Order: sequence, then structure tokens, then C-alpha cells
Amino acid sequence: MPEFDFLASLPAISVEIGLTILAIVLVFLESYLHKDNRRNIAYVAAVSLAFLAVAPVIWAPTPETTGLYWGGMIRYDAFGGIFKMMILLAASLVTLMSIDDKGVHRKTEFHIVIVVATLGASLLVSAADLIMLFVALETLSVPMYILAAYNRTDRESAESGIKYFLFGSFASALLLYGFSLLYGFTGTTNLQGIAVALTQGGDLVAVLVAMVLVIAGFGFKISAVPFHFWTPDVYHGAPTPVTGFLSVASKAASFAILVRFLLGVFPDAVVIEGQTVQQFWVAFVAVASVASMTFGNIMALRQSNIKRLLAYSSIAQAGYALIGVAALQGGATLNEGVNLGIELGISAVAFYMFMYTFSNLAIFAGIIVVTKHVGSEEIRDYAGLQRRNPWLALALAIGILSLAGIPPAAGFFGKFFLFQAAVESSLAALAIIGVLNSIIALYYYLVVIKVMYVDQGPDDDKPFALSTPYAWALGLSSIVVLLLGTIAVTPIIDWAREGANALAQAVSVMVAGM
Repeated sequence: MPEFDFLASLPAISVEIGLTILAIVLVFLESYLHKDNRRNIAYVAAVSLAFLAVAPVIWAPTPETTGLYWGGMIRYDAFGGIFKMMILLAASLVTLMSIDDKGVHRKTEFHIVIVVATLGASLLVSAADLIMLFVALETLSVPMYILAAYNRTDRESAESGIKYFLFGSFASALLLYGFSLLYGFTGTTNLQGIAVALTQGGDLVAVLVAMVLVIAGFGFKISAVPFHFWTPDVYHGAPTPVTGFLSVASKAASFAILVRFLLGVFPDAVVIEGQTVQQFWVAFVAVASVASMTFGNIMALRQSNIKRLLAYSSIAQAGYALIGVAALQGGATLNEGVNLGIELGISAVAFYMFMYTFSNLAIFAGIIVVTKHVGSEEIRDYAGLQRRNPWLALALAIGILSLAGIPPAAGFFGKFFLFQAAVESSLAALAIIGVLNSIIALYYYLVVIKVMYVDQGPDDDKPFALSTPYAWALGLSSIVVLLLGTIAVTPIIDWAREGANALAQAVSVMVAGM
């Protein structure tokens, strides 16, 4: 176990230090600024979050500095840096989206809570110990419970907050029970230490129970079937900026720690009673992937409310990303000593979440603008949007096409990398099911585009004006989606593979030492 060295740990926790300082600064600004000037606090928060997003690039770990820090609580590697960057950028865009949203009252407090949630997500993606993992998860979850019920004058928002709190508490209880079992079996809370202890033997059934409890807890956070039941109501009832943040930041952080946990605790070297534990979690994840894709897409076909459609779409998108998680079983090919299937699986999940983050935020920013003008979230009210504001319709279309996996939007490469990883890891059937589900999803995605561009709008279809914050949020999100699908795909996937290689190398070194 590494010793606690604060100075040596500074690069590893630079983002978290920055977020803590930012939260304190926002509290002071809220206290001392005149309320007529408090709108500027949102811009301070948005710019600061965007600036902090550069930190994982400036202080990117080298092969020599990659490793455990903060007393073994945090792993400093490129894999965590990728997810920190996307979460910070998402928080910055959501802050912009909330500035003129009528569903967000007490805006300064809102921005402070967003920053605290971002702090939890940032810690979560780098957690290397069960204690840090749980503390970070709750630091993310508690602010999200508050945000889901933030519009206290709206019954649906209050209902969504209560539902999210109840189901989230249950998921946390499952995780904590699973963690306690693992600690009881091994006598350590360090992820790698647990794996090493499990190789010494144990009760297979008891270990599988702990594994299922932990995966179920994470399944709730990523909206995977059968732990998805909270998603439609919470997405529909929460203020739209909150829904956008919940759909991307919480999901991205949860996928990052799920990958880190499964690879770190249950690699293929953990064999109990003659059976590898890995084969069980791969099967569990593969079944959840198929169920999530199929259920999410079928239910989305029936939706007339765009936020509920995106809720079921989010369930399906979780299913696609789980293909990459299942691919972590690896294949027969090695790349510089690292299993190619594992490397492709990790990088595919990272790229897919990057794509999904900006695609979803572009759509949710557009939803806020349309709802502000027509007072409705029904898909039929998007009729004629192209004539009322062609730029708004274009940004929405780019986000929707990306989720559908249609080039030149980023979603095409996102799904391609996932399916490639599945094939490399001998999961071709899972890739085929993913392709079939993508075809089903085309229908409900294209219906929204058809309504915007083909259907006749109301007779008094007045133009929609875009305020500056929404213009920035829509423009930046849609541009990033297009860049990720064209000229930026190579540098981003290379960065993702660098992070994947760092994580896979750490697992290989651990396995070699068992």
C-alpha cells in the first residue's frame, strides 16, 4: 500500500482541488455580490469548469507517474483523465444551459451543487479503494437527489427527486453490502488487494453474490435493465438541465468505475474452485446489455414526450456501452503484451461516453429552448422547427443523428468501436444484436427529425430566438459531435487507447505478480 504523500499526490488530485476551491469561491460570491450581478456567477462557474477540463491534458500522467496516490485511494492514469475531461465539460455546458431556464430557481445554489456533484464524479472515476469509491459515489449521488427535486414548485420535479432518492439509496445499500462482503472475504478495501486475496481461494457462491450486488448497484447508476425503472419518471420530472447532467455525468462516471472495478477485482487470473469469476460477470453484463438495448429501443418507439423518449434511449445507450464492458473478457490477440480485446473494449467505452455526452447535451439544450417557447415537451410541438429556427433544428438533428449512429456524426464511430471490440473478444453475437437494435432505433430518432423538417408547424410559427448561453451550449455541443465523427476521431480514440493501455497494463502487472 503506497504511503500518504500530499505533495506527490498533487497532480493526481489537481482537478479535485480546483473544484473544491471553485465551490468555496461560488459560496462567497453568492454572499457578497448584489443579486442583480449574481447572473455573472453562472459564467464564472462555466468558464472555471471549462478551464479545469484542461487539467487532465496539462498534467497528463506519464508511464513513470502513473500509479496509486493519496495513500492508495486514487489511481492516477490517462483512463481517469479522459472521463474527468468529459465530465467537467458537461458540467460547464449544463451551467450555461441553466442560466435562462425557468425550471431552475435559486441559480447560484444550483451552480454550487453542480460543482459538488462534479467533484464526486471526478473522484469516482479514479477511485482505487472501496472506501474512496463509496465516498465519491455518495458525493455524486446526494447532490443529484437535490437537483432532481430542485424545482420545488413543480409536483413532477418533487416526485422525481423522491423516486431518485429512494431507488438511489437502495442501490447504495446493495453496493455497500457487496463491498462489506468483499472486505470480509479478503481483509482489504484496496481493489488490487482484493483481487490478490481472491486468488488464494474462497467460496465461489459467496464471491458471486458480492459480485452481483456490486454490479446491480452500478446497474442502477447507468440505467441498465433490470435496474432502470426510475429512469423515465426522473428524466421527465427533473428540470431539463438536471436531466441532461444526470444522463451524461453520472452515467460516464459510473461506467468508468465499473470498468475499473471489474478489471481490477475480477481479472481472468481470479480462479475459485476451478472456475474463473470473469466468465460469470461477462455473462451477467452481456445479458444486461441485450436486455437494455432491446427494452430501451422498443419502449422508445411508443413515446410522444421527447424527454421520456430520451430516457428510454438512455437505457438503450447503456446497453450499447455494456457491449464494450463485456468485451473486457479479451480475445486471443496480444498487442505489446496487452490483450487487444481488453484494450479495444476499454477505449470503445471511453470514446462512446465522450460521444454520448455531447450528443445528449446538444439535444437537451435544444429541448430547453423549444419548451421555453411552446411550453410543451411533446414531440408533435417540434413541427416546423426548421422554419422557426434552422440553427436550432440543425443542432438537434446533429445530436439525434449521432445517437442513431449515422455519419458524419460521432455516434457512427462510437458504435463501430464497440462492435469491433465485441468481435475481437469472441462476442460476435452480441455485436450482431447491437446492430439489429441500432436499426430499430433509427425509426424513433428519424421520426423526431421528420417532425422538425417535414411536418407543418402552427400557423403563427414565430421564429425562436436563441439567447447567448443557449447559442454557446448548442453550438459547442454540436460542433464537438461533428468533430468527433470526422477529423477528431483519430486523436480522441488514440487518447482513449492510451488510457485503455495504461489500465490494462496495470492489470497485467498485478496478474503477473499473483
